[in-house]
Amino acid sequence: MSSIAPRFRLRLLACAALLLSLSAPALAQRVVEGDLQQQMSPAEFKAAGLDKLSAQELATLNRWLQGKVEAATSQAVAAVRESAREEGRQEVIVKNRGFFDFGSSEPIVGVLQGEFRGFGKGRVYVLDNGQEWEQTDASTLAGVRKQSPAVSIKPGVMGVWYLKVDGVNTQPKVRRTK
Repeated sequence: MSSIAPRFRLRLLACAALLLSLSAPALAQRVVEGDLQQQMSPAEFKAAGLDKLSAQELATLNRWLQGKVEAATSQAVAAVRESAREEGRQEVIVKNRGFFDFGSSEPIVGVLQGEFRGFGKGRVYVLDNGQEWEQTDASTLAGVRKQSPAVSIKPGVMGVWYLKVDGVNTQPKVRRTK
């Protein structure tokens, strides 16, 4: 998945939340504008048995209904905001994993861009997701050539990460640089 898609989705969700929060009061007023007698046809009003209510009972019902619509609208706005907040949180975790510890032991998986020619301290490995990882230990592996191999980068203890190249047993320590 491209790095543009999550950002676009997050922005779209945030815009939807903003528009919904701005339009919610107007929507609630439109739905229950005036009283039920104005909103319903005379036949609907009579079929619902509302013609039997006194003016005070009808006013109480209208106020109650207005409150229910406003509460439902507020809940919908809160749900959209919470969803946007969680989506944003997940994007931050995915984007910054490797720089910070988010408590997950799941490996970062991807494909090395270009040709893999073994290990060496200071080498930079670029993944298909744009992340760059630099080898920090002196592990070496010479004479190996693989075109765009699959990799996984697993977290260890104390902020150490290990690079595992598909089909290679050596796992050097790496740190994320980009």
